[in-house]
Amino acid sequence: MDGSAVVRDSMEVSVSGPDASVLRLGLLLPLSGPLGLTGPSGLSAACLAASEVIAAGHGVELVPVDAGRAPEAVAAEARLLADAGLVDAFVGFHTSDVHRALDVALRGRVPYVFTPPHEGGLRGEGVVLLGDEPARQLGPAVRWLGERRRLRRWALVGNDYIWPRSVHRAASRVVRALGADVVYERLVPFPWADGEAGFERLVDELGRAGAQAVLLSLVGRDLAVFNRVFSASRLAGRVVRLSGALEENVLLAGGGDDTGELYSAMRSFAGQGDERRIALAERHRAMSGPNGPVLDAYAEGCYDGVHLLVALAVAGVLSARRAKAASERLLAGAGDSRGWACAPLGRPRTGGYLARANGLDLTVITRL
Repeated sequence: MDGSAVVRDSMEVSVSGPDASVLRLGLLLPLSGPLGLTGPSGLSAACLAASEVIAAGHGVELVPVDAGRAPEAVAAEARLLADAGLVDAFVGFHTSDVHRALDVALRGRVPYVFTPPHEGGLRGEGVVLLGDEPARQLGPAVRWLGERRRLRRWALVGNDYIWPRSVHRAASRVVRALGADVVYERLVPFPWADGEAGFERLVDELGRAGAQAVLLSLVGRDLAVFNRVFSASRLAGRVVRLSGALEENVLLAGGGDDTGELYSAMRSFAGQGDERRIALAERHRAMSGPNGPVLDAYAEGCYDGVHLLVALAVAGVLSARRAKAASERLLAGAGDSRGWACAPLGRPRTGGYLARANGLDLTVITRL
């Protein structure tokens, strides 16, 4: 089945009204803005999951909502869809400022599965988190690199919004626990209008600070531009860079990296070659052909999020009140045994990996 067959426009469903014969999921993805380059991958992965659900005999539709806009605009559209009964649940990835606005707008209304790494903290009723908080995602990678490379002088560089601030707090604790120092810290506007010129000045500052390693919580286009500038600088081959947001699409947008010193810590990587990733790639290729977008870690999370909501629906627990506890049981392999019947690859993976950029690829070097 062509994955596009399961996608419905929000205006179309507003006109046609609720449809109790299908499970209708709002798909919150950055289809514009600084993270827009990751959106097509997530949409393609969600379509794959929906097609698998339909092949298993269940009706499902996806209603994309552009989560690359201002938080209040995204939250207002999502709340309108929920209050009108036009969608049964939401799933997706986007920046954490959008996520926090959605948390408030959807609280207690419908389940909402947020799939990427997140900033930690409490969530409202009905919110389910699939990703890791900063200490879990990045702490092991900082320790692994710090100990093996004897990195004593760290810099923290990110965009100025919720998730990077949380990353900086967690990373500072980990770095100091290693007996190392944070010698430079900077949060730049999101997105940063200064572009390449601004990042060139920032790289010069990193050099003057004597940083041996840079933990990056820049995202999307800003991360791509920073890495392109950095790889052309005098620091490129001698300063380690570690990111919690670098996946294949951003690496490609930055022109790749051959310095041997750019690392990423994520749940998975497209080329890691394990059984689940190979199966996911084969299924995606069968649906989209050889020219479909690369399914990065964000896309895999979106794929799993769609299947999780379907599992909740099959088990009869798709409600804001029951979603969190029921999801925890399903993700742990407990709960209703029918839960993952529509998911050919089973439950989402846990844990994470550390990979190193090698040209246009990210090569896994260790499990975290």
